[in-house]
Amino acid sequence: MDRDEAQAIGESLAALAPVVLHRLLLQSSEAALVTDADNRIVAVNAAFCHLSGYRLDEVVGRDPSLLSSGRQSKDYYAAMWQAIRADGVWSGEIWNRHRSGSIHPLWAVVSEVRDASGKLLNHVATYADIGERVEATQKLLHLAYHDPLTGLPNRLAFESQLELAIRSAERDGRQVALMLIDLDHFKTVNDTLGHPVGDELLKSVALRLRDCVRASDIVARLGGDEFVVVQPDIDSAMAAVSLAGKVRHRLAEEAHVIGPHQLFATPSIGISLYPTDGRDRETLLRNADVAMYHAKDAGRNNYQFYARSMNEAAGERLRLENALRRALASVTPEHSPFALHFQPQIDTRNGAISGLEALARWHDPELGDVPPTRFIRIAEDSGLIQPLGDWVIWETCRQVRRFRDAGIDRLRVAVNISAQQLRHENLPALIRGVLSCYDLSAADLELEITESTAMQNPELTLSILDQLSDMGMMLAIDDFGTGYSSLAYLKHLPIQRLKLDRSFVKDLETDSNDAAICAATVALGHKLGLELVAEGVETEGQRDFLAALGCDFVQGFLYSRPLPADAVIDFVKAHRAGQGG
Repeated sequence: MDRDEAQAIGESLAALAPVVLHRLLLQSSEAALVTDADNRIVAVNAAFCHLSGYRLDEVVGRDPSLLSSGRQSKDYYAAMWQAIRADGVWSGEIWNRHRSGSIHPLWAVVSEVRDASGKLLNHVATYADIGERVEATQKLLHLAYHDPLTGLPNRLAFESQLELAIRSAERDGRQVALMLIDLDHFKTVNDTLGHPVGDELLKSVALRLRDCVRASDIVARLGGDEFVVVQPDIDSAMAAVSLAGKVRHRLAEEAHVIGPHQLFATPSIGISLYPTDGRDRETLLRNADVAMYHAKDAGRNNYQFYARSMNEAAGERLRLENALRRALASVTPEHSPFALHFQPQIDTRNGAISGLEALARWHDPELGDVPPTRFIRIAEDSGLIQPLGDWVIWETCRQVRRFRDAGIDRLRVAVNISAQQLRHENLPALIRGVLSCYDLSAADLELEITESTAMQNPELTLSILDQLSDMGMMLAIDDFGTGYSSLAYLKHLPIQRLKLDRSFVKDLETDSNDAAICAATVALGHKLGLELVAEGVETEGQRDFLAALGCDFVQGFLYSRPLPADAVIDFVKAHRAGQGG
């Protein structure tokens, strides 16, 4: 509205009879208040009484400051009066106190009324309730800076809060600890119990994290199952050690009760410190991430501080992953940088070779021979285990056909199957196609899955294993005793074998606990009608102990290291010739 229009409106209102103006003020839905030149209330309308909770007789003669909530400072009101004196009018947001004591946001317009000579006669104030608008704005701001599931600050809020913590630490010469927390095997919860249960677990984790920290600490959710805790203003790394231990205990040692489920959420925690591990937000977060992955590599459910050597290890890991991608892309029917070696399995009852285990090997032109302990884990973490595992199935069947053509029969070859392969419903169809391609039967193959793989997505796992078993294929649980399996679940799987992990075999001659575990596992397996295969047998004493327990088969360096395909053909022929068969 321009000045001329405002003047015209004012002149039209001034021409009205006082009774009309009175009625206009009385009927207005907008609260109005009039004071005299000394700023004492002389009149209010009905809308004001409704908005403030005061009756007319309770406010007449009093200063409007009786409505003040104290939320705005004296400087705020001083600026308001300065604008009124300078311009004759002011508008802005005011928080007034209702007679009941509650406070509300209002949009106020305050103006002066002067006579023809310029003498101040009155002040007129009008108020509009903007509570819903302010509430909506606050909700939008909250959503912009908070995670809707857990209510924790989100990445955007975390980044700004971390910047403030860094600046404060820089000014005061203090340290800041940043902890990146990732929940171990959280995907398994979503896959097996569903996302609603996973969401409830994340909310429970968020509550426990808040219970662990000081009021001045920052807890945020970055996304997925990744949380972050920032400790500003600490004296030493020991403060981070104390908190990391507390977080690990609160998350991992006490079950999260979600409906009928009791879940444990173990954390892998990476810690970086300002200023030693970085002087800016990006560097601190990146180095905490490196430390967190180091915690996972160290067995999960632990915390690790960042060290410069970790970056070197992370760089080496990235180089290996890139090289592995290139190697898989270069595979052709005529050439492959990968090869299979085979380790014999020996029947303890007669010493005959009963089968072979196929083991992948990789030779890179730049890196040389890369141990499977290095590249298999990288393949699993990067999603490359699927194409690598499919290649192993094809190559195993191709080599089995070679063995048959060379006169070696009655040998079943075991292949390890990853969790990612087992999640693909086309696995049985793939194996049927490969067996048909090389004119083999299902009895020529044995599939090994680990305990942890068997526990992932139980319904799908059971369905696929049933299909494979119906084909006539031998199924085995590998590395038995090292995972977190449920025997009540395992007994429903169509498995015929348990493979006793080498970690128990290694010291069974000197460690009574390992000997007891081996004895119990063999007895349990036989009770369930399963065959037992012991891995990592290197001494005659280990073999004799296992044979005395009734362990059915053994494999290890005592008999042979894993051998290339050509060498294993010679080994099997020589072994059979020595046995006279």
